[in-house]
Amino acid sequence: MELDGRVAVVTGGTRGVGAGIARAFLRAGARVVVCARRPPDEPVRDAGREADFVPVDLRDPTAVGELFAAVGERYGRLDVLVNNAGGTPYRLLEEGEAERHARVVELNLTAPLMASLAAHGLLREARGSVVMIGSVSATRPSPGTAAYGAAKAGLENLARSMAVEWAPYVRVNTLVLGMVRTELSHLHYGDEDGIEAVARTVPLGRLAEPSDVGEAAVFLASERAGYVSGAALLVHGGGERPAFLDAATVNKES
Repeated sequence: MELDGRVAVVTGGTRGVGAGIARAFLRAGARVVVCARRPPDEPVRDAGREADFVPVDLRDPTAVGELFAAVGERYGRLDVLVNNAGGTPYRLLEEGEAERHARVVELNLTAPLMASLAAHGLLREARGSVVMIGSVSATRPSPGTAAYGAAKAGLENLARSMAVEWAPYVRVNTLVLGMVRTELSHLHYGDEDGIEAVARTVPLGRLAEPSDVGEAAVFLASERAGYVSGAALLVHGGGERPAFLDAATVNKES
């Protein structure tokens, strides 16, 4: 198996996209550690293997340092760090205090930076890689999630700079995600009809599944991407159909 014997840490790997990534790494043969503030409702398993869970607040520098020290002591190596933990509630800028928006930036940008720095020594020794989980919100207007979009834009830039500073020993890349169907999709898109309506705006006709993201992350972490660093891989089903095409009055039948 392509990641047999490798060790991967997936932050926020207990549910949703993170759990999908963790399962893909398990299928690829890796030993996987998932971390979050709260334990998963059920263990993250695949291919007859189970991810180890470590509780940690990724905004606490001391706790993050202790996490990677423990990984090094227990497994003796670290080959992949997937900075997946993040997210945001819907909140218009004027409806939230500056401190709330700052916490969104802290979780989605500062925390991945701290985790990467804490993991750097182990990753360098293993000639490993970092996979940042970005978002299309980084490059388009993000009303209602402006701080999140700004943080993801910063994360993508951070990954490119990291890829240069840490070469040739550590590769750093970003997965730029579009809409993903998870157990929380209804909070963003409504009921099944709403989810299906949103899916029709995607050229491939569906939302991504967490497993789609996981397979892309495994690729970036594997030797098949051995010459890929500083890249941003779009995992968005073709993006969004431009609104002007639906508004145009010509060629409606096509």
